Amino acid sequence: MDEKLASAISHWGPRFTTNGITVADFEKVTSSIDTWSQWCQAWSRAAVVHENLGRTALTDGRTRSAGEHLSMASTYFHFAKFVFVEDYEQMRTAHANAVRCLDDALPYLDPPGRRVEVPFEGSTLVGILRTPADPGPHPAVLLIPGLDSTKEEFRSTEKGFLDRGLATFSVDGPGQGEAEYDLPIRGDWSAPGLALLDALATQPEVDGERLAVWGVSLGGYYSPRVAAAAGERIRAAVALAGPYNFGDCWDQLPQLTRDTFRVRSQVGTDDEARAHASTLDLTKSAAEIGVPLLVVTGKLDRLIPYQHAERLADEAPQAELLLLEDGNHGCMNVWPEHRPYTADWLAAHLHA
Repeated sequence: MDEKLASAISHWGPRFTTNGITVADFEKVTSSIDTWSQWCQAWSRAAVVHENLGRTALTDGRTRSAGEHLSMASTYFHFAKFVFVEDYEQMRTAHANAVRCLDDALPYLDPPGRRVEVPFEGSTLVGILRTPADPGPHPAVLLIPGLDSTKEEFRSTEKGFLDRGLATFSVDGPGQGEAEYDLPIRGDWSAPGLALLDALATQPEVDGERLAVWGVSLGGYYSPRVAAAAGERIRAAVALAGPYNFGDCWDQLPQLTRDTFRVRSQVGTDDEARAHASTLDLTKSAAEIGVPLLVVTGKLDRLIPYQHAERLADEAPQAELLLLEDGNHGCMNVWPEHRPYTADWLAAHLHA
């Protein structure tokens, strides 16, 4: 097994199985390959199995099963491409399949989803809006992914909020998902964050007076930036496993993560990527967050040291720190210790 493949397996196993990959498929796919170059094709083959189940269910009129299978296939295709930046053609093919499968699943999910396109700086930011079955308008949470996550990965995250009466708006921002080819990663998320909040607030199913922001990994950096810019337009924010300054983490990041950041920042060299990573910095923003902020991190995070979360919680005026002793990056290995609590915390602040 080469170094990149070993790194992917060791860092991301709990994340895959928490977010929709079966344990059996994770073991089957990762044991069937021995080089990183085989990764995208192997996961795409696994995705096709679930897509075919969904297409068959759709033909048979079993629409609920079709939604489940196609959504699952989308997640598999997403993980085929998530950091596979060494072969752009393969990556973009897998990504297009992920988007297509989720779009086809949306009408049949419980509750259903709807694609929302937001014009932004000559390109388009895309989000998936899902609302509880009860009559609205509903309070809503803007869900921001990280460096290698996208809206196609968030079904299990959305469930906790939807079950508590909160609508979810899972998005791709600059450098993420459908926007990653046109818009590079940026340190200042004020403009994209406010554009997405504006779009969310104007949806007829949503109560624009009761909004919150949640983000994971680099999204856990973006969400405090959005909170600082949004002011009273939101009521609360959550930062899960985000950096205080991403450049300070650079030396300990896996090569796959560095390469992905370099490509999605649209810079040429590792040194340029390191310099750009240092612009993802909360020094001026943390003290400007005027709403309650829940900061969640794990002490065993090998990518973003937990001290970054402690610093953010110290500087934000209304912050609560949830520090999990056994949590890895994103605390995916201990999700029962933070996902239900986070959903309850946001529901309370949004008066759901």
